[in-house]
Amino acid sequence: MKYVSRIGIMLFAVAVAATGIIAGCANAPLRTEASTSGIRAAEEAGAAKVPSASLQLQLAKEELESAKSLAAKGEKVQADSMLRRAEADAELAVTLSHEDAEKSEAMAAVERARQLRKDNQ
Repeated sequence: MKYVSRIGIMLFAVAVAATGIIAGCANAPLRTEASTSGIRAAEEAGAAKVPSASLQLQLAKEELESAKSLAAKGEKVQADSMLRRAEADAELAVTLSHEDAEKSEAMAAVERARQLRKDNQ
């Protein structure tokens, strides 16, 4: 009988410790640095001026706010998921901005080449 009660006490202690760990994780502050810096990078890359990038930038901002709201309600898992979405959308906005800039540079180079051919004829 003593053996059973020791196991019961140990299981109870483990359960209490696990509950404390889970509760501690739920109260951990939301880490928004990555998504915030991603949004800032997209803005600096000129995402607001590129229609497709602008949409992704706006989504990232909305998702960041949604993550903050979810965290305030105690929905940590959903908040973390929303933060990852915000980071991904901000990263996509940066990529689309760079793509647009490179496309513009390529078109300008093609136009310069056409002008050189025309001038040499």
